[in-house]
Amino acid sequence: MARNLTPKCRQCRREGEKLFLKGEKCFSDKCAIERRNYPPGQHGQKKSRQSDYAVQLREKQKIRRIYGLLERQFRRAYHQADRHKGVTGENLLQILESRLDNVAFNMGFGASRAESRQVVKHNAILVNGVKVNIPSFQVSPGDKIQVADHAKNHLRIKASTEIAKRRNYPVWMDVDSQNLSGIYKSRPDRSDLSSTINESLVVELYSK
Repeated sequence: MARNLTPKCRQCRREGEKLFLKGEKCFSDKCAIERRNYPPGQHGQKKSRQSDYAVQLREKQKIRRIYGLLERQFRRAYHQADRHKGVTGENLLQILESRLDNVAFNMGFGASRAESRQVVKHNAILVNGVKVNIPSFQVSPGDKIQVADHAKNHLRIKASTEIAKRRNYPVWMDVDSQNLSGIYKSRPDRSDLSSTINESLVVELYSK
């Protein structure tokens, strides 16, 4: 299966902000953004004016990297959002937030979205009592997500849960960290999501 092999810290530096791709390291002084907050490469520190297209492209790349999607997967999600009623950009973010790997990450079952994706693919996550190993599976409001019994003692899941306890869980889900389970209550409102994401630029880019 195709995947992005670009070093994660390099991806954050390219976008000029923390994308939280490395779990706990992103919250420490070892984070690459804290040390070298400029794009990678020999011309990284040279400032230049970006065109409108470049700004739109960078925003699209940033969102792709946050959620760990390749171009074809991201474009498919966009077309799905465009078919739904409502604001396309908000629909897109809700679709991305409803992916099983992202829900597992927000519930603390993985230190990063990449690690949560591995946990899902290794049959360690149940949705309403049924094993689901498809990271892109769309979780619906009211679904119960839990760690399978055979995986509850895995060290990385335990460590991820401890990390998640130190940050606030999203308001659109109820999490029982003791039993490694949670309820996906509803799709998030735009006001609940990151203000650093400008999804309208992605809509402008794909509308050309």
